[in-house]
Amino acid sequence: MLLSTTSSRKGKEKAVGMRIQTLYSHGLMSPEIPLDLQSSTSESSEPSDSSSSEHSDSDSDSDDSVTPEYLENLLEKARQNYAAAAATEKLSSFSATEEVIALDEDPGQKPLPMLDPGNVPPSYFELGISRFDGHLRMRDPGVESAEKASSSQAVPSPPVPPPELTKSGKPLTRKERKEIKNKTAGSDWFDLPAPAEADLPRLYRDVEALRLRNQLDPKRFYRKDEGEGKGIKGLPKYFAIGTILPSSMPFGTASGENLSRANRKRTLVDELVDDAEAKRYAKKKFEELQSVRGAKGKNTLAAKKAMRRPKW
Repeated sequence: MLLSTTSSRKGKEKAVGMRIQTLYSHGLMSPEIPLDLQSSTSESSEPSDSSSSEHSDSDSDSDDSVTPEYLENLLEKARQNYAAAAATEKLSSFSATEEVIALDEDPGQKPLPMLDPGNVPPSYFELGISRFDGHLRMRDPGVESAEKASSSQAVPSPPVPPPELTKSGKPLTRKERKEIKNKTAGSDWFDLPAPAEADLPRLYRDVEALRLRNQLDPKRFYRKDEGEGKGIKGLPKYFAIGTILPSSMPFGTASGENLSRANRKRTLVDELVDDAEAKRYAKKKFEELQSVRGAKGKNTLAAKKAMRRPKW
């Protein structure tokens, strides 16, 4: 019985040694195996004629050092080494200049959280939810900062202006305030005045001369005015006629732009009538109109019948 047990233990030791040698040959095992296991495998391959007590001691040591759990641990390490070797071979297939950093997997490590950009300023363009929401809205940071600065300033409200008084010292009524407001076009239009009704017939002649400037200059054409041909009712509500101030340029003498005092007239119509070139062109246009009117007026029926009468 002693010989059979020793022979079976020797067979187990030889099988373990052969399995470890195959793992070494395939590179699946690192040299972390204790030396007593290697020595036991080498000693088991050589024939010995030692006593039964020595065989029993070596068998007990080998049984204590080599257990199924230990073999399972070795196999697990071999699998991990094989996986690491395969990964390194796969990474080495890339370009040699590329540096790849491989980190060991930590099962206890938590996944990276989502990036939080924090408080981001709004975009410059605001798009609608659908394509039917209209055009996109643009944001101007400069205007927003100016509005914010103006709103943040603690400016006291202006005091209430005192009521306007008449010459007698009484406050103005609502009707009087409305009349004063309608006298000018407002500060946006440089307080352009509204002429009085008594001055409209006098100003109408100058305004009509300005509207007829197409007939005064044959080489200039102007757009038709809205109130043209409507008489005094076609005059604008707010308007003013001014004069060009004289200047001493270019040479300080009288010119077309700088008339002498003797050649200046009181109104625009008087200046146009006194102008020789404008007078000549006006006379030419008058003769053309008279010829057209004369062909349709008196003493034209006999001429028309004479043209219709046959020549033979």
